[in-house]
Amino acid sequence: MTRLVVLGSGSKGNALAIEHGGETLLVDVGFSAREIRRRAAAAAVSLDRVAGIALTHEHGDHTAGVALLARELGVPVYCSRGTWERLRPRLGGAEHRPLTMTTVVEAGPFRIESAEISHDAAEPVALAVTTARASVGVAYDLGRPTAAVRYLLRSRTALVLEANHDDVLLRTSGYPPVVQQRIAGAGGHLSNRVAAELLAELVHAELAVVVLAHLSERCNTEAHARDAVAPALAAAGFTGTLHVARQGDPTGPFALSLSETAELPLG
Repeated sequence: MTRLVVLGSGSKGNALAIEHGGETLLVDVGFSAREIRRRAAAAAVSLDRVAGIALTHEHGDHTAGVALLARELGVPVYCSRGTWERLRPRLGGAEHRPLTMTTVVEAGPFRIESAEISHDAAEPVALAVTTARASVGVAYDLGRPTAAVRYLLRSRTALVLEANHDDVLLRTSGYPPVVQQRIAGAGGHLSNRVAAELLAELVHAELAVVVLAHLSERCNTEAHARDAVAPALAAAGFTGTLHVARQGDPTGPFALSLSETAELPLG
């Protein structure tokens, strides 16, 4: 059995954990090391055997705890070369395991794939993490869902996808026009509407869990995100469960397991 826990997600920090076979893979650690440990304990996520820390990009709300955690846990950091170059000055002697768009990287019982995304960072990526029994796609901080992202997220057991803002709430947020343009632009964030359209394309029989992530405190609400996404999923035939990740506390755990006849993506 594979378990997914979103330890927290929003503008102030993002982190999640995937567990399988007694090992844990951390995906983004956008809180302090102490806060990651607190949230993991609250969600019964073991950090005794951590296979590594995978990062989507270098922004602080995704990497705040990486330097201390990598050192304390003695684990490698899996990320793109661009992300590593931005983080290396503060990572000391941490080991880098590069993620590329053409290879599958193994971390204990986890296979990690990546796809470049459109965001104002240094070589940011979406991730797909596969175990012997499940596969989780993670995509947030992306301005546009490219063909590469669509391909990466296909056939996953669970999806953690950004639903950052409501279009109307963004326009009435009081943010200066240049900030609104950055958020809604190709290097910004997915709206509820675009997230709903993308998820409708990705529905398949084995998709069991969808978690909406990285909601803006100022330009979105849980109700707005659900109201946009739930009808699109239902119309596409989704029979799994829809959840909205919160900033202040963990969401999950979600137990994931494919049916006996299902096939995992080969990468």
